[in-house]
Amino acid sequence: MALPPESHRLRPDHLPTPFSAEQIRHGCPVGRTIRLREDGAGEEPKFRRIIFTEVDGEASVQELQATDADGTQLGEPSLGHSTWLDLQRHASQPANATTVEEVRLALPFGEFDCWLYTVGAPDAELRFWFAKELPGMPVRIEQWVDGSLAARTLMIDNATPPAAGGTR
Repeated sequence: MALPPESHRLRPDHLPTPFSAEQIRHGCPVGRTIRLREDGAGEEPKFRRIIFTEVDGEASVQELQATDADGTQLGEPSLGHSTWLDLQRHASQPANATTVEEVRLALPFGEFDCWLYTVGAPDAELRFWFAKELPGMPVRIEQWVDGSLAARTLMIDNATPPAAGGTR
């Protein structure tokens, strides 16, 4: 199994992250648009869109927008700002509570080889799927509580402007 490189380790007591800050920067050019579906137990699905509107060598600005299932805006967008290192830090998980395995995952826009990070706690578990060819956020996140699925976030679309490397 090919795990992420040791050079991606941010803390000695954590596993290496799937991507370096530099890989995330290259994978999130201006215009990258991600659509997410969020499901909570017993709730109607929620949808949101993230568009990278400004990027430089250190950070990015993202437009965050709630949408309906078809992608139509609901309300006003907000702006988020993150450094590339902050985005990498989100994926840093404690080594003593985390396993990593390679899996293949079908998404609405294709199949991808992923690293699945499973983070355990006494009565809960978090699962993060990172598509190896889509540097950045997980393409699927699940929260399990007492053996039941409590919440899921699924990337339902990912588009990168053609000048930045095509659509995927």
